[in-house]
Amino acid sequence: MQIGNITFDDYPVFLAPMEDVTDISFRLLCKEFGSDMAYTEFISSDALIRHVNKTRTKLEIKDEERPVAIQIYGKDAATMVEAALICEEARPDILDLNFGCPVKKVASKGAGAGMLRNPDQMLEIARSVAEAVKIPVTVKTRLGWDNDSKIIVDLAEKLQDCGIAAITIHGRTRAQMYTGEADWTLIGEVKNNARMHIPVIGNGDITSPELFKQAFDRYGVDAVMVGRASIGAPWIFKEMKHYIKTGEKLPPESFKYYLSVLKWQILQSVAQLDERRGILHSRRHIAASPIFKGIADFKSTRIAMLKATTISDLFSIMDNIFCF
Repeated sequence: MQIGNITFDDYPVFLAPMEDVTDISFRLLCKEFGSDMAYTEFISSDALIRHVNKTRTKLEIKDEERPVAIQIYGKDAATMVEAALICEEARPDILDLNFGCPVKKVASKGAGAGMLRNPDQMLEIARSVAEAVKIPVTVKTRLGWDNDSKIIVDLAEKLQDCGIAAITIHGRTRAQMYTGEADWTLIGEVKNNARMHIPVIGNGDITSPELFKQAFDRYGVDAVMVGRASIGAPWIFKEMKHYIKTGEKLPPESFKYYLSVLKWQILQSVAQLDERRGILHSRRHIAASPIFKGIADFKSTRIAMLKATTISDLFSIMDNIFCF
């Protein structure tokens, strides 16, 4: 599969853009475990052109994580073009346009998945940005606004005509948010549209190596994007790669090994931010990690981990977790 001049091996898997999750340290960790490309946290075009410092820091990328995509969102073409040109100066490999974020504060203002109610504006933005920058421009979106307006098959073809280099489709409508099950049938329909020639990347509910393989076998997508299943479990990329190459599940590592990965991730966040903010940033991964699932009487320990404010206290709690 190829996006612009970037060539990927067979069965590529990408780390999805996630707010407060896909910072540099997590992107690098997922790459180490086999992610073929990662996306930054999504970035507000309005904040970017206003030179908001916190937003500007999200543009930082490292050569070791390449290929890497910067993702932006916004609701008008002029602002998105200006933001895109700022992003291009950060030298990402790909610029991705977010037309799929369902959260109210974004979608209600007409950005993110809100664009699904105004496809003409979405197309204008896609065309304008693609013409303005020299790097490949891609799009991430959803099936439609709600169950009565699943427009993705026709929309994907029109976005392709605007000059985008690939499209990622999350198999839910905006109305669904993250509830219910992702519907991959329309993703497959987009991929099997004879008029589509750009890569189609599927996203939604890929939580295991088996489902990862099924996405390629059943729906024919060019790549798969993994989001929530990677939080607290970056090794999922290695498990998926092993399964699709061998047809067998990768033997599990010890609890101590998985715990050491989480510790390393926490230390990297602390190094990038500071102790307080680094621990706060890591709490989502600690809370979501599947390695603690099934441990008897674990609630109080989980609460203690999430309340810890120093590395010393947090690691002391972790080191005293007993797991067979």
